[in-house]
Amino acid sequence: MLEQEIFKANDIRGIVVGDDPQWDLDGARALGAAFVELMGPGEFVLGRDMRALGRELSWAFIDGARRAGASVVDIGLSSTDQLWFASGHLGLPGVQLTASHNPAEYNGIKFCLADAKPVPPDFMTRLRDAAATVELGAEVQGELRELDLLEDYADKLSELVPQAGARELTVVVDAGNGMAGHTALTALAGRSLDIVGLYLELDGTFPNHPANPLEPENLVDAQRAVREHDADLGLVFDGDADRCFIIDERGDVVDPSVITAMIAVAELDKHPGSTIVTNTITSWSVAEAVEKAGGTIRQSRVGHTYVKALMAETGAVFGGEHSAHYYFREFWSADTGMLAALHVLELLRVSGQPLSELASVYDSYIRSGELNSTVDDAQACMDKVAEAFAGRGEADRLDGLSVRNPAEGWWINLRPSNTEPLLRLNVEARTEEKMCSLRDEVLALVRH
Repeated sequence: MLEQEIFKANDIRGIVVGDDPQWDLDGARALGAAFVELMGPGEFVLGRDMRALGRELSWAFIDGARRAGASVVDIGLSSTDQLWFASGHLGLPGVQLTASHNPAEYNGIKFCLADAKPVPPDFMTRLRDAAATVELGAEVQGELRELDLLEDYADKLSELVPQAGARELTVVVDAGNGMAGHTALTALAGRSLDIVGLYLELDGTFPNHPANPLEPENLVDAQRAVREHDADLGLVFDGDADRCFIIDERGDVVDPSVITAMIAVAELDKHPGSTIVTNTITSWSVAEAVEKAGGTIRQSRVGHTYVKALMAETGAVFGGEHSAHYYFREFWSADTGMLAALHVLELLRVSGQPLSELASVYDSYIRSGELNSTVDDAQACMDKVAEAFAGRGEADRLDGLSVRNPAEGWWINLRPSNTEPLLRLNVEARTEEKMCSLRDEVLALVRH
């Protein structure tokens, strides 16, 4: 069984447990065979997270793929960025069984080409069509081998960001019972860190809080722990640990745009004049920091497929998104929350400053955060807002609707979600008063 709605713009996500599942083991088997039909009967690498039916779904996918003639390298439990590493390290296409930050009843699949390159924009459509008609082979043909790459993954991260000084740091790590519980202690080992671990046990039911750091309520435990332990910072990962939110020593969240600016400047120091990729709703503070550091900024649509593609096209050294996805050219231009965390740790270590002071240099705008609205017709809502804002700024439709007014120091972006039936609003302005005014105006148009 494979219901059509599980095929999203960039990956697969659907309910697998409960009374009304959207895909099952037979569907996973068909997806494995369809994947080989599209990619050819070579070898690929596969990993999975700790979610419900993850082991069984991965086995079914492997079975379908082997019946179609492909060989599989199974790396077992892995974070998504560990799978990207495996794809680059082995030079093979990759498949990761995960539903990222979705609720516990979901599972899904992310894909990449060899060297962690993004799949083409039409890949999910072609995969959906192939899975609907594919015929399973009668016999298993391809080979299967198991490979543990956790230490190799950690070694690669340490090679890219070695410890930069002797200052000891206290760090809260909230894995949310997700895959950072599998990777974090190995990746952070040997760095003069006193680690306060929260919810490191792998548990796909997420008994403590949802593994979605985009929601402020899921950061509260880590914020409290930072204050209680007088920690230097906190790291909060999502379910598949490819994203990391950073909390400063006061227990306040450091905006991902600010983290993007910090890392971008550090990368430009190593690679002068390079290109940095951001998305359509990244703070203007990033572009200002990049230009001041002598770099070039390029803007992508939201989503890892688009960011990776633009990084490949431009040779960008680094990319960052508002959702705490961070992409590194030296990591096959793939996104990795753990490598971003290491950058922040070492920047903090050598600065001698508290993180709040280090970050404040790049935090000159007021942001609304992402505000979601459920609507019947997203396009009609965007058209309504576009009409109301006509003549008030520079408008484009690169990714939903954006209206920018550099002279007055504000922008708005309204875009449909790639994974959920929502319309997402982001607003930024130089003052709290202006941001709130614009936010309320757009929400009134969208919700009434």
